[in-house]
Amino acid sequence: MRGSPVKRDVGQTTRDLRRHNRTSVLTRLYLHGPASRFDLMRATGLSSATVSNVVTDLVADGLVAEAGLLDSDGGRPRTLLEVRPGYAQVVGVDIGETHVQVGLFDWTLDTLATATFPMDAGRPEPGVLAALVTAGIAEVTAKAAVDPAGLLGVGVGVPGAVLPGGLVHAPTLGWSGVPFGELLAPDVAAPLHLDNCARTLGQAEMWRGAGRGAERAIVALLAVGVGAAVATGSPGGVTSATSEWGHTVVEAGGAACRCGSHGCLEAYVGADAILEHYAGLAGVARPGPSGTEQRVADLVAAAAEPGPAARTVQRTAEYLGIGIANLINLLSPDRVILSGWVSAAMGPAMLPAVRDAMRRHTLDYMAGSTVVELGRLGQEAVALGAATLPVHELLTAGGK
Repeated sequence: MRGSPVKRDVGQTTRDLRRHNRTSVLTRLYLHGPASRFDLMRATGLSSATVSNVVTDLVADGLVAEAGLLDSDGGRPRTLLEVRPGYAQVVGVDIGETHVQVGLFDWTLDTLATATFPMDAGRPEPGVLAALVTAGIAEVTAKAAVDPAGLLGVGVGVPGAVLPGGLVHAPTLGWSGVPFGELLAPDVAAPLHLDNCARTLGQAEMWRGAGRGAERAIVALLAVGVGAAVATGSPGGVTSATSEWGHTVVEAGGAACRCGSHGCLEAYVGADAILEHYAGLAGVARPGPSGTEQRVADLVAAAAEPGPAARTVQRTAEYLGIGIANLINLLSPDRVILSGWVSAAMGPAMLPAVRDAMRRHTLDYMAGSTVVELGRLGQEAVALGAATLPVHELLTAGGK
């Protein structure tokens, strides 16, 4: 009787240790690419015998495969190992303010298929968006001839806070405590994961984008809403936390923000705020029926010549630089990454001015050690970020 708990504890400890060892090896291969057994020993601190046993198990499970030989100085060539892209597929969903995008990826996050559904301006019904998500999953899996029930998982990024049970608070969508997870679950055959889209985007940029190699990066998501994730690299992977950066005040008594306050950063660098300011300038024609994303693209094109559009881009860059300076002075990151569709559209035109404003409002020694650059994940960045959710769970579980 007295010995039974000890046996359970020993068994639990052994399982935990085995999972830890598998996680260490698998995460090293996943995040940093092909490596030899010797490389894995040095990176993880595990013994030669432990690495050999773990690799044998991961190969048998189909997660890892040999990737050729690496010449060694004076010794036998070493066998390189890598994760197998074909082991599993994942779906990532971007619930944006202007569209729903669904992406199918292999578990190393290479794109296999995408589907995008534009949304009308306003506050969409949760049931309507849930139907678009399930339609998108059906479309991308059909394109790639993948069984939806066989997916590693479906990750969904939403522009708001996700509470236990899948309850979503998303002010930009007009949602307060919406049980979005419950709406999706009956029509999603694979494991379902929901999280804030800025946090998942931060994880993706650290894994596959402009954040690779950073010790502490701030990933800014610029769209209709404005958010940021603070992502910290570690030997075991990446930790990421979101902040309501868009609702930090950059001008006392300034422009009204939809949160009810005044002078928030989002009221100056969010897509709707940018377009509203531009439309109010003298000499600007009334906007046509095109959507928000197209109007931003038109603004950027017009900014190539001096005039209201160019002044709007400069003004946006100034406020964005101030907002970034606040983050740097508070958190001292080594990298700030501008991501999201507004960054993709406006970033190339305004990045020099953003960097200039950031330097003028940041303490000198901090500005000199922080790099500001654009994200590198392309149009599918937020969907890809959501796809990291089931992958992260698999890595944490050691591939089980």
